[in-house]
Amino acid sequence: MDIVEHATFSQQDVKIHSREYMFRGFVQVEKVSLQHRMFNQNDFIPQIQRELIQRKTAAGVLLYNDAQQRFALIEQFRVGAIDDPDSPWQLEIIAGVLDGNESPESCIRRESLEESGCQIDELEHLFSFYPSAGACSEVFHLYAAETDLPEHGGVHGLADEGENIQLHIFDYHQLQPLFAHGRLKNSPVIMALQWLNQKIKMTKNTKG
Repeated sequence: MDIVEHATFSQQDVKIHSREYMFRGFVQVEKVSLQHRMFNQNDFIPQIQRELIQRKTAAGVLLYNDAQQRFALIEQFRVGAIDDPDSPWQLEIIAGVLDGNESPESCIRRESLEESGCQIDELEHLFSFYPSAGACSEVFHLYAAETDLPEHGGVHGLADEGENIQLHIFDYHQLQPLFAHGRLKNSPVIMALQWLNQKIKMTKNTKG
């Protein structure tokens, strides 16, 4: 079996004995008792218990503009980074959780207007991934969109949802300092800016 295209095992190779909710709020926490198949053996591991954080599917987008040579990031307080030695205020791409049966594309267009005031037309899908599969069910759909960016940033977000979001507009030449200074600390923004950095290099090589 080619592991590039197919995983070694599937859901059929997991025995779930019980699932019990321990907490239900904005996120939900389950206690799961299970066994899963072992590599190179025709057997399952002994029964184990794991806590599983159930979180809604999310989507995010990197806004950029090649003609302006600029890209946009937002900054906001994140409770998950409350113990961060530098700051709980994190630099991120625009993102949000899907509302009901909403598509990732619809979610992104809505969030972009709420968090930056920018309207999106064309979207390019980059990756879909689990940000923290060791304990969380969340799937994140990552996109990029070229759009007109404002000259300056500003404060956005929905006050009734407790949002206080600062929009920052960066020049392309600020990409490397952002990477070097350790200011980027979440996977979607790192992946999105690595993609943009590669795109800029390929464009320069093509023109050169």
